[in-house]
Amino acid sequence: MGGPRWVLAFCRTVTTSTFVHTVQSLDPQATSVASLCAQDHLQDALSLFHALRSPPDTQTYAALFHACARLRRLDDGREVHRHLLAHFPLHDLYLTNHMINFYAKCGCLSHARQLFDQMAQRNIVSWTALISGYNQHGEPDECFRLFARMLSHHFPNEFAFGSVLSSRAFSRDLLGGRQVHLLAIKTSFDKCVHVGNALITMYSSCSTTEHNVEDDWLMFQRMPYRNVITWNSMISGFLLRGHGLRSIQLFVEMRWAGICFDRSTLVSLLSSCSSPGSSMQCSRLHSLASKTGLNEDVEVATALVKAYSMLGSDVDYCYQVFLEAKQRDLVSWTGIIMSCAENRPEEAIRLLHGLRQDGFNPDRYTFSIVLKACAGLATARQTSAIHGQIFKTGYQDDVVLSNALIHAYSRCGTFEFAECVFVHMQDRDIVSWNSMIKAYAMHGRGEEALLLFSHMDLQPDATTFVGLLTACSHAGLVSQGCQIFNSMLEEYGTPPQCDHYACMVDILGRAGLLTEAEDLINQMPIHPDSVVWSALLAASRKHGKISSAQRAAKKLIELQPHNSLGYVTMANIYCSKGNFSSAGSIRKEMKQWEAKKEPGLSWIEIQNRIHEFASGGIRHPRREVLFKEIERLVNRLKERGYVPETSLVLHEIEEEHKEKQLYYHSEKLALGFGLMMSDSATTNGAPIRIMKNIRICLDCHNFMKLASDCVGREIVIRDANRFHHFKGGSCSCKDYW
Repeated sequence: MGGPRWVLAFCRTVTTSTFVHTVQSLDPQATSVASLCAQDHLQDALSLFHALRSPPDTQTYAALFHACARLRRLDDGREVHRHLLAHFPLHDLYLTNHMINFYAKCGCLSHARQLFDQMAQRNIVSWTALISGYNQHGEPDECFRLFARMLSHHFPNEFAFGSVLSSRAFSRDLLGGRQVHLLAIKTSFDKCVHVGNALITMYSSCSTTEHNVEDDWLMFQRMPYRNVITWNSMISGFLLRGHGLRSIQLFVEMRWAGICFDRSTLVSLLSSCSSPGSSMQCSRLHSLASKTGLNEDVEVATALVKAYSMLGSDVDYCYQVFLEAKQRDLVSWTGIIMSCAENRPEEAIRLLHGLRQDGFNPDRYTFSIVLKACAGLATARQTSAIHGQIFKTGYQDDVVLSNALIHAYSRCGTFEFAECVFVHMQDRDIVSWNSMIKAYAMHGRGEEALLLFSHMDLQPDATTFVGLLTACSHAGLVSQGCQIFNSMLEEYGTPPQCDHYACMVDILGRAGLLTEAEDLINQMPIHPDSVVWSALLAASRKHGKISSAQRAAKKLIELQPHNSLGYVTMANIYCSKGNFSSAGSIRKEMKQWEAKKEPGLSWIEIQNRIHEFASGGIRHPRREVLFKEIERLVNRLKERGYVPETSLVLHEIEEEHKEKQLYYHSEKLALGFGLMMSDSATTNGAPIRIMKNIRICLDCHNFMKLASDCVGREIVIRDANRFHHFKGGSCSCKDYW
């Protein structure tokens, strides 16, 4: 080997890889790899990378790691790392920093930390990449500790400041955030817009009722330069503290200042549109989104759907807003499904099929929303179908979904399935136990609810006691209910709230202990709400106590003048006593307040279709045939002792007309229709399941008991309060409802 000695010395000081990289930097294929990475064509870049004629240079590896980090392609990045180790086991600082950033961005913090700890030399980029990784992947305390360690080696840059402040916001660590702020002031980084934005977010997140100083607003006012993120951060800060009006005012200022809003601005503002008074604000934001084309953005469209849904807008309109987005994702599909779940459950289930057709697979959150919709249906057919899908997707052991299944099955009347899900759960949380206790309560199984509670291996919460007291109320377990109520604070440290007092009033009132119920209300340490007075009113009506009913109704009307319950109940009580003038006065007052009585509706599922019936059945397309079916059934039941409770008809009409009115109550019509269609819709005497929106009346209750024995079928009715299982001439409630 010839050449001057200084050339040999120079070659010894340069690693082999560096020398190769210098030569190969002229390779046009390597340049193409970097170009493809910059355009996010990672798969093409990797294909070209593996086809290179000679070993890649540092820049090529760095470009690939950077693209894998940006696109979160963990497996591809690991393959590049293996290739690097096979060709160049010694890494320089520049390349190691890219690998730390890649692993940190992809959430493999242990790999990133291992590379970091093995580095012989580190710079500010090394520290910042790892600090950012800990912050982005939910380890705020480790982020803070590493930031503190870095200070003895390097001054932080704006990205390190931004990450550590974000970690303090996540932890709501005001003291730590203030310490970082002081350091930013000392190093003049507080003037940097990126750091200032992070400080606003930190102070907004750490604000509490005890600490009412608006540090985020002071920070905002002092910033010498603001960008759109600054304004968005402050708008979010106001919303976080419940200052919706100030957020709107700031948005107006933002527009006057000539700052163009973006999708984040609209998404934040739309999140505040939940109260009835926000309808106009939501419409204006929607108009702005349409004018700027942001309504086509999936996040904005999802926020609009959620806002309109919470404001009670029509589901069809929400769906039109949903369709405005050019692209849809799983979150947007879940949002539109949620908007239908409560009021149009069948539509929510139909949309689940649309989600799949759009190429998405439901996640656990989507399934939980759909199960909520299933709970509003008359039968468990759809719940069982969703249950099967949950198994196929591997979510069968998910606690949240198991809880949702318990709720859905119990609400659909298939209590045994709910019990089966609970028994087979590997892990149970407090919601699991509460859901099962509530299921027992809904189905009148008070003793079983108390037995389950005795085996509960978690600390009960307020919801647990609501379920237990409801179970005691529905089963007439007065002494047990009193014992549980008294033990709440004494044994479990849970102070009773209005819901618990309402349950106790219901327990005492149903048992005829109205004096004790009123005494309990008068002794309440908190102000009784409408639920408490409703419980007393219902008990007073049940036992014909006009004086206590009047007191309860008066309080209920004072609290909720637009709620028809107080007016209707008192009018009915007066009519039942023949006092039609007082009933007329009550109805006149009800009309003045525009309180609308909820019509009685019932639903039954026949041949996979939901059929709705209103009392009277006037609008039903097959009413003539249906009425004849009801009359035939009535005649059969009269032979078995059925006597219509005509005292429940609160009008001065002939006795025969009173009977006719009772025959056409919505649940009777649903039963008649179910029997008409039973030959083609059911086999082996399957139960007839009916869902009702208000409480079942005494006449219908007696009717269903006799009908279950007459037709030899179990009849399951879910009313507004509970389930009634009619079988063989008796009801599961034992006539105690």
